Amino acid sequence: MRTFLPYLFFVLSITAFGQDFNETLNTIREAEAKAALNQMFYRANLNTGNYDLKYHRLELNVDPSVSFISGDVTTYFEAKEALTEITFDLADNMTVSQVLHNGNTLSYTQNSDDELIITLPAVQNAGVLDSLTISYSGNPISSGFGSFEQTTHNGDPIIWTLSEPYGAKGWWPCKQDLIDKIDSVDVYLTTPQFNPSNEAYVAVSNGLEISQTTNGSDKTTLYKHRHPIPAYLIAIAVTNYEVYSHTVSNNGNPFDIVNYVFPENLASAQASTPVTVDIMNIFSDLFEEYPFADEKYGHAQFGWGGGMEHTTVSFMGNFSRNLIAHELAHQWFGNKITCGSWKDIWLNEGFATYLSGIIIDELDGNDAFRTWKQQRTNSITSAPDGAVYLSDTDTLTVGRIFSGRLSYNKGAMVLHMLRKKLGDTEFFGGLQTYLVDEDHAYDYAKTADFINIIETTSGQDLTEFFSDWLYNEGYPSYTINCTQQSTTEIDIEISQTQSHASVSFFEAPVPIRLIGTEGETLDLVLDNTINNQVFNESVNFIVDTVIFDPEADLISRNNTVSLSINEEAFNNKLLIYPSPVSETLNIKKPDFLQVEEVRVYNALGQLLYNSEWTSIIDTTPFSTGLLFVQLQTNEGIINKSVLKN
Repeated sequence: MRTFLPYLFFVLSITAFGQDFNETLNTIREAEAKAALNQMFYRANLNTGNYDLKYHRLELNVDPSVSFISGDVTTYFEAKEALTEITFDLADNMTVSQVLHNGNTLSYTQNSDDELIITLPAVQNAGVLDSLTISYSGNPISSGFGSFEQTTHNGDPIIWTLSEPYGAKGWWPCKQDLIDKIDSVDVYLTTPQFNPSNEAYVAVSNGLEISQTTNGSDKTTLYKHRHPIPAYLIAIAVTNYEVYSHTVSNNGNPFDIVNYVFPENLASAQASTPVTVDIMNIFSDLFEEYPFADEKYGHAQFGWGGGMEHTTVSFMGNFSRNLIAHELAHQWFGNKITCGSWKDIWLNEGFATYLSGIIIDELDGNDAFRTWKQQRTNSITSAPDGAVYLSDTDTLTVGRIFSGRLSYNKGAMVLHMLRKKLGDTEFFGGLQTYLVDEDHAYDYAKTADFINIIETTSGQDLTEFFSDWLYNEGYPSYTINCTQQSTTEIDIEISQTQSHASVSFFEAPVPIRLIGTEGETLDLVLDNTINNQVFNESVNFIVDTVIFDPEADLISRNNTVSLSINEEAFNNKLLIYPSPVSETLNIKKPDFLQVEEVRVYNALGQLLYNSEWTSIIDTTPFSTGLLFVQLQTNEGIINKSVLKN
């Protein structure tokens, strides 16, 4: 038995493109983690759980030159139980001046728990809809990361908000319960018409811009949003934006991508944002129509390096393609369907990361996508532990929730491996079903909800898959031992060790590529369900090289591959291949056999070819049909037949 030395299959393809993607992803992750940091220990106020939000009308007054906000917020709410008072979340440094109910003033109190408690005029019974209007003002205390920021860009004033996950109460009276989405919102933004340099102020918010009206030196811009939205995804921004649009055809129902850009960055933004249309079309084809196509999508530049996926208008620190793709992906996975808890954060971030990878595959090709996958796996396997799904303790650490290695990269690669396991039809069909499921569309989902839908649509029991790759920790290292017994079969033994004790064995489809001595290629996907499993596979060429996971589809590390040839079987066999043959015919003989002459005849017995010993015959001049190869050897005449096509 002759054995080729085992070799490591190293992933070394690190390109400048890939480094750029990693830098962008790190910026996104850090921005999203930073947004959550100051509010990590906040939980939904139990005192706001007895009513259901239906509608908000925000009538706000802001001047980008001044860190101050005032206005009226009208709220429609339905009682879930008999109410005598109603509680809103509002930072205690904000001053409420009046609460009106049907034209009458109501009594209220504010406390140090950031609660606004309003006494209702009478008992409001369960199922009854009512409304009230809160007038308030103040200088919002910035968290240092957003919430409400008054600053400058290139010397020009700007105000912008970023409320993920619980910063909305810092600048308006709201209900900060992530699982009570507001059914509908109107935002009226009253601002000065011009900045100190006499440039026009532009106000931005969620939904469709309906009107701009002027009143003296002020201007009021109205936005309407008619889809469910949580408080943290409502946002405003005002500065001297330049505005331009791209149109998405959307199968004959066009909508605009509206870009609000700092004047000093207009030229570079105009060169970068057109790709948003291509990305939008790709996502719409793969999943479903953009969820807010009856309104708009947009980008508003703001003072961060990363971005924030506010519904219908992502706030952008730059206009790199990867950031555009990530924030746009969140409109489906994060905004239309929001993760139901911090433990399920991968339903937002793993999905957005994977969709960014899909864009690389679609726009840059397979080689770039392979590099992207290799880099995700390099990150994931840089440590031996860590699960995608968070424990209760994990949710107390913002760095763990927004782990680039686990929530983003491993979450993304788990999705990719699920895609390879199910196939594209079942995978994308499952995601389409998830997005339209009546229990979750424009609402919330948890990991168990997602798994249930994917199992139902695919008809597969995925308990083992998600247990290994999502709920438990670590990754496998593979040893692939291949033995070619003959020219028609090869044995492939797959063994693995695990980096973490939580998984005893990682079940997975294992891709193997066999490359022949003449460059022939055979791709296999082996359903590896037990350790030391042996697969007997058919092959019609002599194997020279075995490549493990050639497209980087598996999370794994430190893999080894060996190839052995059963020399005894080969030495006792005369091989003439391939059959059928179209061009080159190969002859492989054992060492003991001496060939003096090679002749080729057609089915009519006509001599087509005559030569001294050669291992290669060009058959292109021969007509199609049955050929007879005759060898004059020291063991006598040997006849073989092959088919010419």
